[in-house]
Amino acid sequence: MDLNKILSMVDHTLLKPESTWAQIREICDDAMKYRTATVCIPASYVARCKAYMQEQGSSVGVCTVIGFPTGYSTTAAKVFEAADAVKNGADEVDMVINIGMLKDGHDDEVLAEINAIKDACAGKPLKVIIETCLLTEEEKIRMCDIVSRSKADFIKTSTGFSTAGATFDDVALMARHMAPGKEIKAAGGIASLDDAQRFIELGATRLGTSRIVKIVKNEHAEGY
Repeated sequence: MDLNKILSMVDHTLLKPESTWAQIREICDDAMKYRTATVCIPASYVARCKAYMQEQGSSVGVCTVIGFPTGYSTTAAKVFEAADAVKNGADEVDMVINIGMLKDGHDDEVLAEINAIKDACAGKPLKVIIETCLLTEEEKIRMCDIVSRSKADFIKTSTGFSTAGATFDDVALMARHMAPGKEIKAAGGIASLDDAQRFIELGATRLGTSRIVKIVKNEHAEGY
């Protein structure tokens, strides 16, 4: 697969709590140079990041995360976070579901929360992080159904901050169970270009990773 095509599907990511503006700016510079889909950065940097990218005349999007990484903020808090992120210039929003709510069987409440957050995104794409490593296969399938019925645009495998990231099996499962028109984001642990290509072949249309750009830059690829 063409390298530029892979890069065009990458959300170039830096979400470490100790991230500095200098590091965020480097992520932005790399994303502009290699023409990734977005940079995915903490919400506190969205406004500054968006202004910096606009100064460079870049079309690379700015993505951020809400309810991150645990997902157990209240729905009202997540709705505020999403609206605030979009107001500050976010082009895309990734949210973490309330995993306990799902495990308790409150699927309608999970769906309602997703839709409330999507409404707060003012038309911007919403990706729903389900944290596959903490779910059973039955719960993953239920989340595919919930996201398929929701207003959200993507289902996303992982935060990258739990016990594991994306797996080939999980993306294949999502491809089997997601409704047409809904997209899949594989995130966390994408360690090589071969991994990236395999995830795309299985059905992922977006890749959340910092390693792919590092590999292209011939740097040691570690982290998200």
